[in-house]
Amino acid sequence: MAQVKLILREDVEKLGDAGDVVSVKPGYARNFLLPNGKASIATDARINELEHHRRIIAEEQAKLLKDLVGAKKQVEALELEIEMQAGAEGKLFGSVTLQQVADLMAEKGIKIDRRKLSVDEPIKTTGEHAVQVRLHREMSATVKVTVTASGEVVAPPDDVDDDDDAPTGGHDFDRDFDDD
Repeated sequence: MAQVKLILREDVEKLGDAGDVVSVKPGYARNFLLPNGKASIATDARINELEHHRRIIAEEQAKLLKDLVGAKKQVEALELEIEMQAGAEGKLFGSVTLQQVADLMAEKGIKIDRRKLSVDEPIKTTGEHAVQVRLHREMSATVKVTVTASGEVVAPPDDVDDDDDAPTGGHDFDRDFDDD
């Protein structure tokens, strides 16, 4: 299958950085990269022009990294607290989602897309957890999320009786299937 050569205008995860010349399948270029302005078609003239723009892109990236240092300090200074229902042993009923973390950060004045957040393993227990925030391909920050049990802790029922006489849903499994 033919490949299309493109020049990336911005960083695209798992593909390349701004200014890279990449080859991708036509559908990916036509349906995602080109309409979203993430890339342009690489012609000879554009490739020559790219050399000039590489210096500009490098300067922009350096300036962006300087600006992100302040944002990183602001993000790392955040301490988020979430109340969720939990069992007696601190296990949550469900889990804390990255969307919930992003919403809490937005309430504190830091708007981050949930896709830039990641955790090593799902948050399913009470306590402190670390959430990584990818600010840039070269910079990330860590936010501390404290999960607490809301209201009263729900204990598992102690009087669960294993009733052997429980209905089986209308099925009689003791029946013989002889073809007499």
